[in-house]
Order: sequence, then structure tokens, then C-alpha cells
Amino acid sequence: AAPGPRSYTTLRDEAVKLFNSLQQLESERDPVPLMQGVLQTCLDLPPLVDEIYCQLVKQTTEPAAPGGQGDLHYWQLLTCMSCTFLPSPPVLRFLRFHLDRQSRFPASEMAKYACFIREALGKTKGRECVPSLEEILVLMRRQEMICTVHCPGAPACSVAISSHTTAEESPSVAFVSPQVARELVSRLGLSQSPNLFALYEQSRRREQPVASATLLADVLTRFE
Repeated sequence: AAPGPRSYTTLRDEAVKLFNSLQQLESERDPVPLMQGVLQTCLDLPPLVDEIYCQLVKQTTEPAAPGGQGDLHYWQLLTCMSCTFLPSPPVLRFLRFHLDRQSRFPASEMAKYACFIREALGKTKGRECVPSLEEILVLMRRQEMICTVHCPGAPACSVAISSHTTAEESPSVAFVSPQVARELVSRLGLSQSPNLFALYEQSRRREQPVASATLLADVLTRFE
């Protein structure tokens, strides 16, 4: 299940706890729940976002084992952070400088993560929910998620979405992102239809249209 409400102490104490979590991340065999916990704390306590960014930059600067498991876990968490939060302008400048330094080793995994993070930072506007466990897994591989859309009178359609895909309006399909819209309109044979269509989220308790600015990744997290 997605993380629920938590109780916190002081920001200083929580920052120490997060630092301990990052240390644990180096040797964690399954880092995904720990990463999600760090992200949830940052969502609940925004002043700690800059702190985590700075700690991750420090941990990925001249690591003891470049490209090792611990180093990659830090880069993977940094990837998740970049798709969830924007740091303050001074920390963002510091982070971009750190990312640019990875270009010295263009074939390395670290350089590939740095490139992905740089692009993500240009699209991230803030999240309503932290990434789901599934989203974290695909971000660790720098891939897109597969979203299943159920269409009345037609088979379900699977479409790829990123952490930044929103349900923006398009000329032919309301509430569906251009990326998702093109896929669905094509598969349902509706390219010439003058009608408008809406993307809904449905659970056992409610059914409602997805607002135009909603990130589809946040919808999937709520379902998790």
C-alpha cells in the first residue's frame, strides 16, 4: 500500500534519520521501500528536500566504488527525487553542476542517470503523491510505466507514460494527455470523431474524471 500518515519529530531529528536511511541504502538488497520512505518524508516535510539533494550529491561525488551497487542506489534515488521535487534555485544550480561533471565519462551508468535527471528537472513541477513502488522500479531503469486504460465497448489499452505525463486537454480528447490521446484515438478508430472524451479514475468508492493538470503517475500511486 502507499505510505500512510506519519508522525514526525523535529526537522533536525528527521534529517538525521534520513541520513541514516541513505547509509542503509548502500547495502540494501531491495532499496525500493526505503527509497519510497525517503520520498514520503520529503513530501511531508518540504524543508528536507534540499537536505536530501545535497546529501545525494555528496554521496555520488568521488564514491569509493564508482558504479557499484551503493553508488547506483544513490543515483537511482536521485533520479526519483528529480521526478518528484524541485530543489531551491541555489541547490538546483549546485545539482546541475554535479550532473554536468558526469559527462567526463559518457559511457558510464552515472552519466546516463545524470542525463535522465537533467531532463526530468526541466519537467518536474511537484507531486501530489510520492512515486508508487512500480514507478520507482521503472525510474531505477530509466524507463516509462505501462498504464492500462479500460475503454467502454473495447478491450483495455496499454500505453506508456512518464512521471510527467499529465491529463492535459488536447484538440480531440479532453482530459487525456496528447501522448495517451493519440494512442487511444488510434486504437479505438475515433480519429475522425468530433466528440470529446474523458479519462476517469474509478475505485470501489468513487468514479471521477481526471483533472487536466493531474499527473497520471499520481493517479496510479493512489491505486497502489
